[in-house]
Amino acid sequence: MKTATVAVWAVIGGMLLGMWAGGHPDNLPDSLRQIFVADDVQQSVSDQAADLIQDNYFRSTEAGQVQDSSVNGMVRQLRRQYHDRFSHYFTPKQNEQLSESLQGSFSGVGMTVGRNGDTGLEVGYVFRKSPADKAGLKAGDVIVEVDGESIRGEDVDLIVAKIKGPEGTDVTLGIRRDGEGPVKDFKLTREEIRVPITANRIRTVDGEKLGYVQLTTFSQGAGRALKRAVERVISKGAEGIVLDLRDNGGGLLEEAVLTSSVFLDEGDVVVETRSRSQGNTVYKAVEGKVDSPPIVVLVNRNTASAAEILAAALQTDMDVPVVGTRTFGKGLFQQVLPLDNGGALDLSVGEFLTADGVSLAGKGLKPDVYAPLPKDATRDVQLDRAFRVLSGDVNG
Repeated sequence: MKTATVAVWAVIGGMLLGMWAGGHPDNLPDSLRQIFVADDVQQSVSDQAADLIQDNYFRSTEAGQVQDSSVNGMVRQLRRQYHDRFSHYFTPKQNEQLSESLQGSFSGVGMTVGRNGDTGLEVGYVFRKSPADKAGLKAGDVIVEVDGESIRGEDVDLIVAKIKGPEGTDVTLGIRRDGEGPVKDFKLTREEIRVPITANRIRTVDGEKLGYVQLTTFSQGAGRALKRAVERVISKGAEGIVLDLRDNGGGLLEEAVLTSSVFLDEGDVVVETRSRSQGNTVYKAVEGKVDSPPIVVLVNRNTASAAEILAAALQTDMDVPVVGTRTFGKGLFQQVLPLDNGGALDLSVGEFLTADGVSLAGKGLKPDVYAPLPKDATRDVQLDRAFRVLSGDVNG
């Protein structure tokens, strides 16, 4: 996919601050090495057990299969013990598939997605005239199968890698409409998806001109695109702006800082990262603030990662009202660590803290004004509520 296509799969990127670092266990940070290779005795016991299973188990086994199960067991224990939804082990085959999807020319089907419990991926925003739109997919549908195989419990990156592929090829998605009922198959032909990072328009509410700016991703250039969109609605007379971050799964940390800098004073704290292996860093707004009118931020449960950072920064530093539902609660960032067998660990190595030192991991950002979007809604009542809140701020 090209850069614009990344918007469709913003949820893939999450917040990977390290890319393909590591290698042999001896090169891992001390904290990780202690977990996975605590000492030679433990490593020997693991190898011994694998050999005994391969030689003596009543069914024939492959060494690689036993090794994969062993590493998976370690990662599952970390996930349970620390309530970590994001660490995963990729087998050599899965890692190869994921690597191929991140390079070369790959296309998509034109929608954003977010995790729906452990069962599948919930469709967020479907882009007009995309393969997903032409097939009749809509927000709230839940993907539970890809090409006939269940995706239950799989890593989001891996699922998306299966959905992506070369332009012109087909993928069959097993869908539960609105997350309920029987699974229905939808066959989609992948296309190159060109999606703008932002969208904007003017809406009149109670006689006031109010601006609407949607930010779909935090891919490269998101900060510049958001600044242009904000300036555009201001030039059209907007007396306030609704910033829509719904179904935005995040992306680059750098762009979280740059988008925040459109509104915050230079030097204001945007986010802090804490990591045993990478140290602690405070990220502050840089020069580039726009003299904007009052703002309201609109979020939902698929607002994640960098989108949560931006929403939290505006809420904390500027007392900007946040409208919608509680956000996803990404809160952690991962690093991909290759293994000698060709597989890789996608391991949580640190957490994000808001400007006032709060971790959103597992709990998300709580809106100031709770505004759900019912499944049977015939219009966007969340957006209506955001405009009413903004109109009150403008007139207040």
